[in-house]
Amino acid sequence: MSERILFLCTGNSCRSQMAEGFANKYSLYKAFSAGTKKTNLDPLAVKVMSEIGIDISQHFSKTFNELSSINFKYIFTLCSDAEENCPIIFRRQTIHVGFDDPPYLTRNLKNELEILDIYRKVRDEIKDFVLNIKIYTS
Repeated sequence: MSERILFLCTGNSCRSQMAEGFANKYSLYKAFSAGTKKTNLDPLAVKVMSEIGIDISQHFSKTFNELSSINFKYIFTLCSDAEENCPIIFRRQTIHVGFDDPPYLTRNLKNELEILDIYRKVRDEIKDFVLNIKIYTS
């Protein structure tokens, strides 16, 4: 059985979902994602991931409390809110790697191409991180 890792963000709608998708496709870890609160899966995250052949459309938002029975080797917090609110039981194996929040950055934009470009930029940064995750866990 492969070791388990968790990607933790605020709403578990975008960044953590992308990271879970990448890790389950490219890493030796079994990846999960969660948030400090539940929201909805971001359709633009689904769209930009599908552009590169990763289907996260069946993912759904969960809280870390829903996954508390799983023994994670590492927890990666992807935003400062998740880093600050990560449960004490997880702190010893938590690594913070912050990424910009596409929904926040695009909140005032109307042009779909500009919006998607921001989502793609963050997606690609997350992909680079996940592909090099051994650097963080060695």
